[in-house]
Amino acid sequence: MINLLVVDNHPIVRKGIELLFVTSPHIQVVGGVGNGEAIFEFLKENRVDIILCEIDLPKLNGLTALRRLKKDFPEVKTIIFSAQPEGIYAINAIKAGADGYLSKTAGIITLKEAILRVHEGGTYLSNDMEEQMKKGRRVGRSGSYYRKLSTREIEVLKLISSGRKNKEIAAELNINEKTVSTYKARLMKKLQVDNIVDLISRAKLLEL
Repeated sequence: MINLLVVDNHPIVRKGIELLFVTSPHIQVVGGVGNGEAIFEFLKENRVDIILCEIDLPKLNGLTALRRLKKDFPEVKTIIFSAQPEGIYAINAIKAGADGYLSKTAGIITLKEAILRVHEGGTYLSNDMEEQMKKGRRVGRSGSYYRKLSTREIEVLKLISSGRKNKEIAAELNINEKTVSTYKARLMKKLQVDNIVDLISRAKLLEL
């Protein structure tokens, strides 16, 4: 039996996935939490094989949580299950330590397939994403911009666009405020903007 932890800030999503697998002979939802920090508290007390995790989470975002998971709980596998654009976030999620990336538009059969593949030691990406990787390019018009950014830069950009202040970003990523300012300067240069307002606007535009 595969023990699955669902991490999503929407209770209806957590409950829906729990009900989805209630009669499954292979997959059992052992819990659900609504923020990134709660993942680690849960793992201290419970055995989990796979985490199904959203990127947009309170307290600790999904990409940052991935880094900690690979350090503190390397035996636990993680599938990012998100509404965020696959063409922008999938590769960076894999780089950060994810074992798979699945869009929330995927069907039930695809979700089960992803969980089983990752449990068997494989990596799950959609057929379209795998094809794009083979061709060496990203999906979507915004890919040319995001291709310039490192995984850490995308983490910082995500937090900036969600309204976090430098001090909050520094605390969440475990870096100092000066480093956050450096990342902001790099992001503005790479995304060709001159101020923080335009940077946030560009970040939101790229996610459309």
